[in-house]
Amino acid sequence: MSSTVELTKENFDQTVTDNEFVLIDFWAAWCGPCRQFAPVYEKAAEENPDLVFGKVDTEAQPELAAAFGIQSIPTLMIVRDQVAVFAQPGALPAAALTDVIGQARKLDMDDVRKQIAEQQVQQGEAPGA
Repeated sequence: MSSTVELTKENFDQTVTDNEFVLIDFWAAWCGPCRQFAPVYEKAAEENPDLVFGKVDTEAQPELAAAFGIQSIPTLMIVRDQVAVFAQPGALPAAALTDVIGQARKLDMDDVRKQIAEQQVQQGEAPGA
């Protein structure tokens, strides 16, 4: 059984809302680096059973790819509390993926939200706008 979840525009919002920590692999079947990254991602999913590992097939879900401005694949994104805290194109080696997950786990989300609010104020956006 796969430990990753196929994300579609139908279940995406629900998945991100219901889980405080979601990793998302944007990929496509024709993409060589994506196929190389897949087993690395699956293994990380097995090693982190408390986290949700999602995959977005950019061919099947172009709206999701467009919504996140995905320019190249694979792109790994990490969403915590519905905030994208990490996004990087390119297939990560296993050690780098483990490191990124570890860093994302340690983030203080109150701190992250505070920084986002400050950025919005600087950009002249009212909070809640």
